[in-house]
Amino acid sequence: MKTAEFLPWHRETAAAWLGNRDRFAHAWLVHGLAGTGLREFVFAAAASLLCESPVAGLACGKCLACGWVASGNHPDLRRVRPEAVALEEGAQQDSEGGDPQDAASGPADSGGSGKRAASKEIRVDQIRALEPWFNNATHRGGWRVALVYPSEALNAISGNALLKVLEEPPPSTVFLMVADAPDRLLPTLLSRCRRLPLPTPSHEAARAWLKDQGLASPDDWLAAAGGAPVLAAKLAASQGAACPDWLGAMLRTVGKGALPDIGSLADTISKQPAIDWIDPMHRWCVDLLLARHGVAVRYYPALAGQTESIARRADPAALTELAQYVQQQRRVAGHPLSAKLFAHALLQRVVSACQPSRSAPTASR
Repeated sequence: MKTAEFLPWHRETAAAWLGNRDRFAHAWLVHGLAGTGLREFVFAAAASLLCESPVAGLACGKCLACGWVASGNHPDLRRVRPEAVALEEGAQQDSEGGDPQDAASGPADSGGSGKRAASKEIRVDQIRALEPWFNNATHRGGWRVALVYPSEALNAISGNALLKVLEEPPPSTVFLMVADAPDRLLPTLLSRCRRLPLPTPSHEAARAWLKDQGLASPDDWLAAAGGAPVLAAKLAASQGAACPDWLGAMLRTVGKGALPDIGSLADTISKQPAIDWIDPMHRWCVDLLLARHGVAVRYYPALAGQTESIARRADPAALTELAQYVQQQRRVAGHPLSAKLFAHALLQRVVSACQPSRSAPTASR
C-alpha cells in the first residue's frame, strides 16, 4: 500500500502545522467543507506524526513506521469510526481484531432478526476500548495517534466518554478529530480541542486534480459536488453522469408545463438507496432557489434552462418550503420505510411545488 499523502490544496497548511511540534496540542478538530479531503488529511497527518524520518515535517514513506501505517498494522495508530463507515472502507462486519488499527465496536441491537444494520454512530464501547491502549507505552517511543471520524457520529454518551479522556489526556497521544459540521459537537468537547480549519481548493486546483485522476468532464462533476473535488471523484465512480438521467428527464417534462409519470419515476429511483437520489434532488432544489432570485445555478448548469423556466413560474414561497422539506427528508432517508412510497411522496411534493403560481406570468404559447 502507498503511504497516505496530503492533497495538493492541503500541503501548505500541513507543512506549516506539522513543522511546529514542540508544543503540539493533544487534540485537534480538523474541519472544512465536506468532500474536500478531510479524512485524507488526517490519514496523511497520522502517517507524518508516526514517521521516524520525516521530511520537512511530512512522512518519508520509507521508514519502518511508514510501512506499518501503509499496511494497516501500526500499533500506535487507532481509528474510531462508526461500523457503517468501517464497512464502506473495506472492514469486515463483526471481525474481532480484523483491523488492528480499528477501535472495535460492540454489537448493535439486532431487534431479534438474524442480521443487524451497521451502526452509524460512534459507540461508547469504542471509546472505552482505547483504555488498554493508552495504558501501554508507545511501541517506537514516539507519538500515539487516534483518528476520530466523523466526529458528528459521537452520541451524547460516547461524546462525554471522549471528553473525560481529553480532560486528562494520556501521555504522547494526539487525537485528530474530523468534522464538516463542528456546531453539531458537544460545546464542552469543542472546548478541549484546538481547531485546524482546512482551505477549500480553488476551482482551478480542484479541476487539475480531477483531470489527473483521469476524470472526463471535470467541470460538470465539480459543479454537481458543489466544488468539492473528492466528492466529485466519488460521484463519478458511482454514477454514469454528473446529472442523473432521471432528474434531467423529470425537468424536461416539468419545464414544458407537463406532469411527469410519478409512479414510473418512483419505480426507477426507489431501486437505489434513498440518499443516492435524494441528495441530487436537494442540490437541484438549491439551484431552483438560486434561479428564482436571479442567481446562476450552482450544481447542474446543464439544466439551467429548464431550472430557470420552472423557477420563474413557480411560487417562491413554495420553492423555499420545498427545499426545507427535502432537507428534512434527507435526515430520515435511511429509515426502513417503503422505498417506493417514500420516493412517490417526495416526487409528488416536488412536482406540486413546481407548478405555475397564479401570480406568475403565463408563458407564451
